[in-house]
Amino acid sequence: MIVCHGILTLTGPSRRHERHIGEREVTETLISSASREVRIGFDHPFIIIGERINPTGRKILAEEMKNGDYSRVEADAIAQVEAGAHMLDVNAGIPLADEPAILAAAIKLVQSVTDVPLSIDSSIVAALESGLSVYQGKALVNSVTGEEECLEAVLPLVKKHGAAVVAISNDETGISEDPDVRFDVARKIVERAADFGIPREDVIVDPLVMPIGAINSAGLQVMHIVRRLRDELKVNTTCGASNVSFGLPNRNGINSAFLTMAIGAGLTSAITSPLHAEVMQAVMGANVMMGHDPNCANWIKSYREPIAEGKEGARGGRKRRRRT
Repeated sequence: MIVCHGILTLTGPSRRHERHIGEREVTETLISSASREVRIGFDHPFIIIGERINPTGRKILAEEMKNGDYSRVEADAIAQVEAGAHMLDVNAGIPLADEPAILAAAIKLVQSVTDVPLSIDSSIVAALESGLSVYQGKALVNSVTGEEECLEAVLPLVKKHGAAVVAISNDETGISEDPDVRFDVARKIVERAADFGIPREDVIVDPLVMPIGAINSAGLQVMHIVRRLRDELKVNTTCGASNVSFGLPNRNGINSAFLTMAIGAGLTSAITSPLHAEVMQAVMGANVMMGHDPNCANWIKSYREPIAEGKEGARGGRKRRRRT
């Protein structure tokens, strides 16, 4: 069994999709289920990857999954999609449990009740292999680090199954507080992926979000590396967004501010909970500001107050009186 000792975020064949807008090269990452495709890119609306199907820190869910009870997994999958998640992260990291079997079972169940693409989340290569073997569509593998052993184990698996992969910006030396060092690790993973025939657009980099309550510059670090990843490596990005607020009160307020700023810097997706209305509203507002919601159509659809029955005028105005 090979384990990639990276940071776990709470988190069909590849096709090349690159276009140009003005002078800027645009990279699109395509992830799909059997019937739905999601496009992650700089000129697309921000993608929310629902984080809740993860037994880490959820003792009841862990015990249920270990015992073959997936009713809570099903409920969480449906609730997150209804709340606006575009993709779902599925994790089965339960100590002393058969993670490969549990992960495969969870993936099959989630794909039977939703049609959104999935992120298959594990640090154990055998579990990733098991999950990919039952997945219908083009999955996102979460994740690979810059550790050489992990690269050699995970990247051939990603290539074999035609998947995309999350690249975690740490290696054998750990997690650097210098964002430029983390950028160099990301570049190494992108280059090593290319050695295995995995194109740049199928590598989504996680710059690693640290708790801002412990590292006051954590937010600035992420903005710096995300801009470099967008402008220099031209790769899409994701992160465990709620990590930034760990240990602080009113976490949704911090998470909302962080996501809005990170989207402006170039972040294109995040693994987070869509069940928090404040966070989802911030993301939708950022889509408007980034020009990714033409005519504010999605915002208006979500937040315009319904017209009371019997109220005159479709838009609250007075009806014209017909001349006689």
